[in-house]
Amino acid sequence: MTIPDERGARALVRRLCARLPSVLGLTLVWVLLWGTFTPASVVGGVVVAVLVTALFRLPLSRERLPLRPLPLLGLLCFLAYDLVVSGAEVSWQVLRHGPRARAAVIAVPLLSSSDRVVTVMANALSLSPGTMALQIDQDHDVWYVYALGPRDEAGVEVARRRTLDMQRRVLAALGTRAEVAEAERLMEAVPG
Repeated sequence: MTIPDERGARALVRRLCARLPSVLGLTLVWVLLWGTFTPASVVGGVVVAVLVTALFRLPLSRERLPLRPLPLLGLLCFLAYDLVVSGAEVSWQVLRHGPRARAAVIAVPLLSSSDRVVTVMANALSLSPGTMALQIDQDHDVWYVYALGPRDEAGVEVARRRTLDMQRRVLAALGTRAEVAEAERLMEAVPG
């Protein structure tokens, strides 16, 4: 029987520590999906998480997102506010128009090229009732957004502006200084 050398042991510990956040996150999702917090569900979640991270290894991202606490807090407060307001708007659309409620698919300029920031943007937008990111075309710097409610060109423009505002808030919290400057330049070029 051979004893692994010290460098090999350190490398193993580093790999395990690098996977630990993924294992913990996947375990939490597993427990939440089962809806019970029991030792069996936690152990099952850990086993599934270890298998998933071992079988589907994703490369560690070299991209680091800057974290700005105050804009991030502002983003979280805005998301909570938007959740309530958008929920009320969707309810009003459904109550007022019923099956005749209208929706639109809107092309909106994409303000970031960072995969992580774009992912946060799409998820933040999709949290808002009545909106959803349908397709993100990074080659052409545009994304297509589904929005419930626009009944005319003015309504489409309001939905486009809300999407741009959401992107701007995410970038302020998680974007690099260069991305924020580029987004401001793009916002000035957008008509309206």
